[in-house]
Amino acid sequence: MRKVWRQLKREDVTVDWCTIERIMKAMKIHVVTRGKGVRATRGSRTETPQDRVSCQFVVKRPDLLWVADFTYVST
Repeated sequence: MRKVWRQLKREDVTVDWCTIERIMKAMKIHVVTRGKGVRATRGSRTETPQDRVSCQFVVKRPDLLWVADFTYVST
C-alpha cells in the first residue's frame, strides 16, 4: 500500500492510505511482504574464548579491567 500511495502522491493525487486499503480489499489485491533478512552466523559453542576475567569484576584501580559486549544488530 505504501508504494501505491507514494506513486499517487508523486502524480499529485491526494488520497488517504485507508482509501487505498479499502479499494485493494474490494479488488482482492493483497500486499506482498518481503522475507526476513539474513541472520548473523552463529559460531560453534566449543570455540568460546578463555575466561580471563573469571566473572570477578572488582577492580582496584582504573583501566585495570575492560569489558566489552558486541551484539549483532540488524540495520
